[in-house]
Amino acid sequence: MNQFQTPAKMQTLTDAEVCLIAERVADAHTRHQVIPLLTEEFPAMTVADAYNVQNALRRSWVARGNRLIGWKIGLTSKAKMLQMKVYEPAIGFLTHDMSRPENATILTAELIHPRVECEVAFVTNKTLRGPDCTREDVLAATDFVLPAVEIIDSRFAAYKFDLPSVIADNSSSARFVAGGRARYAQDLDLRTLGVVMEINGEIVATGAAAAVLDHPAEAIARLVNILHTQGEELASGSFVMSGGITEAIAVKVGDHVVARFQELGSVSMRFI
Repeated sequence: MNQFQTPAKMQTLTDAEVCLIAERVADAHTRHQVIPLLTEEFPAMTVADAYNVQNALRRSWVARGNRLIGWKIGLTSKAKMLQMKVYEPAIGFLTHDMSRPENATILTAELIHPRVECEVAFVTNKTLRGPDCTREDVLAATDFVLPAVEIIDSRFAAYKFDLPSVIADNSSSARFVAGGRARYAQDLDLRTLGVVMEINGEIVATGAAAAVLDHPAEAIARLVNILHTQGEELASGSFVMSGGITEAIAVKVGDHVVARFQELGSVSMRFI
């Protein structure tokens, strides 16, 4: 068993408890309100339980008409792990209602304490399956890559969480903006791809994509292998975000964010 396979015996929550927690998280998303850490009430909650909650949340959102368009993986850089004090990658799902166009206005009132991070996004043209997906498999199944900014948000106070709680909260998913120009992955050195984030004209973060598990395609491979533990695969045509290259930066009303990616152009948005 590899490190991304979670045995069924590690599931401790009943189906009723999974549904209860999923409803609590969904309500926090809808009301834009913080909730206590889930492990405070359910201290035995495991990572396997947390993904069961996330899957229940996804099913309920899709049932309400939100179309699944892809996935994300987070906590993939040392900077982000140190910032959040969580040291294992976590995945989440992306739906069409989370997407915002390039140069969009983001309604801050719909969020609790938003943060932004630069990411390389992948669009696939082949189905990827675990449990042994590799970086090379990902690159062979990639149609193109493009620059993106994820606007993450946490439903937990002070942006502090443990791994089961954040997974159940769909790994802090909120909004994302893709833009710039699409490029074929084979035409780029994705490891050394540089990024600069500016807020209101001032540089607030810089980095290179190698910060994401040494290569952003490695992050996608890990996502596919985690999906395998959920009985899932990464469908052809998926939009996949590979994780923050730098630490996440807090934003507020009035902020204008521009993320500049070497070879990929820029992505911008304004918070109102």
